[in-house]
Amino acid sequence: MRHAAVLLFLRLAIYTRCSVADQTCTVSFTDSSGIKHSAVVTADSLFEAAILGLKVLRASDLKEPPGRATVFEIEVRNPAVRHHVSLVHVAKWLNGPATSPRESMKKVHLRKLLASK
Repeated sequence: MRHAAVLLFLRLAIYTRCSVADQTCTVSFTDSSGIKHSAVVTADSLFEAAILGLKVLRASDLKEPPGRATVFEIEVRNPAVRHHVSLVHVAKWLNGPATSPRESMKKVHLRKLLASK
């Protein structure tokens, strides 16, 4: 049931372009050993937070970095709100059409971030 609620939230977030207006976010995931890894980033959307968090976590030399099926827990601070966002949904958003020139430029920037090491 919780999974269905998360998917519903993600669908709503995608359609309404859910924004967190330059908030500090904690992006985390739990690896197959049960170890939780987190990164703190500043972002203005859930998907931007996921991408920036992915970049930080990949750079941290984890034994088991997040993969395509990873679901991130994203906690937006002040007020504190948590979201679970799969990398599959992030990729769909990143590679999908932009709704504005600003979003288009943001996506170009985020694609470059992911491509760099």
